[in-house]
Amino acid sequence: MTGTGGLVLVHAHPDDESITTGGTIAHYRARGVPVTVVTCTLGEEGEVIGEQWQQLTSAHADQLGGFRIHELTDALAALGVDAPHFLGGAGRWRDSGMSGTTADPEPMVPTHPRAFVDSGPAAVAELSEVLLRLRPRVVVGYDPRGGYGHPDHVRAHRVTMDAVAAAAEKGWDTPKVYWTVTDADVLRRHTEALARRTVDRLPGALPSGWRLPAIGELACVASETVTTTIDVSDVLAAKRAALRAHATQVTVAPSGREFALSNNIAQPVLPEEHYVLVRGRIGPVGPDGHEDDLFAGLD
Repeated sequence: MTGTGGLVLVHAHPDDESITTGGTIAHYRARGVPVTVVTCTLGEEGEVIGEQWQQLTSAHADQLGGFRIHELTDALAALGVDAPHFLGGAGRWRDSGMSGTTADPEPMVPTHPRAFVDSGPAAVAELSEVLLRLRPRVVVGYDPRGGYGHPDHVRAHRVTMDAVAAAAEKGWDTPKVYWTVTDADVLRRHTEALARRTVDRLPGALPSGWRLPAIGELACVASETVTTTIDVSDVLAAKRAALRAHATQVTVAPSGREFALSNNIAQPVLPEEHYVLVRGRIGPVGPDGHEDDLFAGLD
């Protein structure tokens, strides 16, 4: 695992780290900051894109989780991180699934005995031990909705916040804790630009079979709630490479400007990533009123 004093990010499944925080990970690794990505499940219930790996799903061979370890390892390497770290060890907790999957026929009613949503105090204890060992200056997790409401994301939020509190009681009070979010105004501007390119048939138009997101369809937060914006424009090549590494889950458009999950809804690859500070003091801010560094204000 990476050295002490740096950044720890907690994510629910392989690919989450690249989609929401890939640029941030690459940004700080390029500057020599220790980064550890803690992944809570193997993503066994993911919906696979294409035919090549369809038989790996939980409805067939149930081998997708193992395959996604390989994808995560490649993605992290593209971002500059040596290896994945799975909460409690690889396979300790299982992807709980969304409504309609084999793991979760009804929302929030897992049937698998290792479902992460039922991880209980053990998951908090495991993560608090990671924090006590690494003593990160910054921890990144999800907001209370888990971004888009996946049960594992909601659970990861709670585990992260409880683990930070538990570690503080045992000797390491993390100086700054953030939630990863997407700024609604920035998302809208980039989505509108994609729509214009598509209508005018300009370079970078929407790939065949993809569609634009409906208003409110992609997870985002009100711009005024964002406290911190990280410019990742100089590491977008690394973020795109990480997204492409998750080939069972993510397709990157030929232009590199958008990606889509199995639903073929286009999402922009943004040149900045957004956060809300929820623990610790905000550091110096720029003209936009945002921090431009997760470590702002720390020695």
